[in-house]
Amino acid sequence: MRYAFPPATPVSLPVAGTDAAFPVRRVYCVGQNYSDHVAEMGGDSREPPFFFSKPADALVPGGGDVAYPPKTENYHHEVELVVAIATGGQNIPVGKALDHVFGYAIGFDMTRRDLQFLAKEKKQPWEMGKGVDQGGPIGTICPVAACGHPSAGAIWLKVNGEPKQRGDLAQMTWKVAEVIANLSSYVKLAPGDLIFTGTPAGVSKVVRGDVLEGGIDGVGELSIRLV
Repeated sequence: MRYAFPPATPVSLPVAGTDAAFPVRRVYCVGQNYSDHVAEMGGDSREPPFFFSKPADALVPGGGDVAYPPKTENYHHEVELVVAIATGGQNIPVGKALDHVFGYAIGFDMTRRDLQFLAKEKKQPWEMGKGVDQGGPIGTICPVAACGHPSAGAIWLKVNGEPKQRGDLAQMTWKVAEVIANLSSYVKLAPGDLIFTGTPAGVSKVVRGDVLEGGIDGVGELSIRLV
């Protein structure tokens, strides 16, 4: 096939313990999946999960310097466990959902909160609040063979060394298997899909020059600087 212009370079992520890369297809995100974050955003806990997407090319593998975006005065951090899908399917049963997982990573769902709130008020899509260029810094994938299926453990984020978010994976309202099963009832999942699984309380505004450091026990750490 001859293209009209050169296609974009496929997005891929490093995998711990190997030189093989994980090719990314789609990036899904779960909204408000920790009750304390739901409360700080003014919602009710244990609502059915809902989903939105980020562009795959918004990912920033390994972190480092990340561009501060235009059109916002209220840019927020959200530290999240990211699920990497190895085998796809539709209407996946909860009891078999974890069999579809390749591994896990730490990710930051960077958010233009002012645009997100405005979209909520007007009942409009969130894309311009969530689909930010370089709005998805992500760490190295830890394969299941190395880290298992983490269901408990600290998840945290600091800004300029000051603790901002700290929770536990056990606080997730909808567990990883439930998230996969629910999402697969809407779309057919495929190898290379990523799922950001929500964030604990403590999200806050960040500005250029801030250094964000986060970690998830048994999964990995990630650091970025906003420029």
